[in-house]
Amino acid sequence: MKAMILTSFGGPESFELREVPKPVPQAGQVLVRVHATSINPLDFQVRRGDYADLVQLPTITGHDVSGVVEKVGPGVTSFVPGDEVWYTPQIFDGPGSYAEYHVASESIVGKKPASLSHLEAATLTLVGGTAWEALVVRAGLRVGESILVHGGAGGVGHVAIQLAKAIGARVFTTVREENFEFARSMGADVLIDYTTEDYVEAVLRETGGRGVDVVFDTIGGDTLTRSPDALAQLGRVVSIVDIAKPQNLVQAWGKNASYHFVFTRQNRGKLDELSALIERGQLRPHVGAVYSLADLALAHARLESPSNDLKGKIAIAVEPSLLP
Repeated sequence: MKAMILTSFGGPESFELREVPKPVPQAGQVLVRVHATSINPLDFQVRRGDYADLVQLPTITGHDVSGVVEKVGPGVTSFVPGDEVWYTPQIFDGPGSYAEYHVASESIVGKKPASLSHLEAATLTLVGGTAWEALVVRAGLRVGESILVHGGAGGVGHVAIQLAKAIGARVFTTVREENFEFARSMGADVLIDYTTEDYVEAVLRETGGRGVDVVFDTIGGDTLTRSPDALAQLGRVVSIVDIAKPQNLVQAWGKNASYHFVFTRQNRGKLDELSALIERGQLRPHVGAVYSLADLALAHARLESPSNDLKGKIAIAVEPSLLP
């Protein structure tokens, strides 16, 4: 099978397209023909060596799969060949999804929502699972509460807006003005152009000084330090970003705030919950661009670029017929 191999840590040129043996499913595993995968910030972080102590080179990376079961191993009861499936491979535990085939434990695999194409489904498994873990499992966002989603036009952000609206929350989000229409179409109630307005001031103005119940951090920087200023009493802050520098949480003490740091876990349950929202028309991923597997380096370079103006996610068409 063809696979993009990460041969060294570094820039997008670190990938090499090679022929490698097709994996064989063991007990409790399924062999999936990958139709599409996707690009996430985690992917370029792994590629450039941010997690070098957890990754052994050469390797196949990639963290989203949408495809079709080709073969099942002994003991598999949930799937049969021909089933359309989607999932996130176990992170830092075996080969990833930048290949024509992938093997996974049936426990982390879900039935692909029928209303999604493979390209759409492949952009949602990791970011959807992350948003669910952050908002539902950790923050416990409830009907009638309010949430500030940082980076509402991004991969996780545009999903988090939709999920929060499905829960019944009032959604604030920080995006550039040119992305207002997109964020509004996702369900955002209050749009804050972070390039021209201080988001803390905007939140306090719109909430009469109360603040929001939850802040969802997808951008890093000083967000953990500043979040309490925009937070209501007993508010919650959820971050999916590595802590690159010390943060001052003195203001969080006065708000009785709780902080949650999320590294998403793989399981079928979250995928099934997301599928229910999709089939009810409450969640839809946005595919901002599509690249071939051979052009993976170009896709990485585009997502990682400081001038990246994409909305939603980049999909990778492993099956050539899916290319536009």
